[in-house]
Amino acid sequence: MPGRNLLAGIIICLGLSLLGSIPVAIATPSTQIWNPSSDIQKSGTLHFGIDNYFSVVQNAQKPFQLYPDLGLTYGVLNYLEVGIDMIQPSADPFYFNFKLGLPESDILPAFALGGFNFGTKSGVTDYNILYGLAAKTFSALGRFSVGYYRGMNGDLFMDGSGKEARDGLLATWDKTLTNKIWASVDYASGKSWYGSLSVGFSYIFSEQVSVIFGYVIFNNHDVVPNNTFTTQLDINLF
Repeated sequence: MPGRNLLAGIIICLGLSLLGSIPVAIATPSTQIWNPSSDIQKSGTLHFGIDNYFSVVQNAQKPFQLYPDLGLTYGVLNYLEVGIDMIQPSADPFYFNFKLGLPESDILPAFALGGFNFGTKSGVTDYNILYGLAAKTFSALGRFSVGYYRGMNGDLFMDGSGKEARDGLLATWDKTLTNKIWASVDYASGKSWYGSLSVGFSYIFSEQVSVIFGYVIFNNHDVVPNNTFTTQLDINLF
């Protein structure tokens, strides 16, 4: 349909223009709960998501919320997705992400390389996180993913004492428990705002619609004062 083709073309152009320029908010590619996953949106699939993170305990002493994230991710090719996120309220709300990946094959794990939180304002929103992942599924145990991330703008990745803390390890377990329920535990090391442990599950309403419910425990409460409950609505538009 012409409308769909136009929207997909806009997203592809935005994503590819950012890729050519590559030398607190979360703007995500396809993820588990907090960490990126090795999954890639299918070619021609446009995915819409709304992510919310907000504290539910100790709100009288230290309430905390990440800005809501409305995101579109498009499968450009079988092994490439690009995305754009709008995080509001913000004077500079747009962020971009991309991911290249290969699926599991026989004894080989899946591999993914990507980046996210590429903002538009230098020194303010250009977190520019790059990462690499490998993932392997064991039928009875689920899928295990391991990887590494690095924030390219060290000024935006600090621990509570002002020291740079822009990289760390990624580790995730996830498993489809029933035809409706999927569960995950993911961990990102590091003492910046990004380091965290997340647990949660999703309920699948249909092939096009699911919702994740999770809890994010941050590694460093000097940087992020409170943990958050997250709801993530995922819809495949086409």
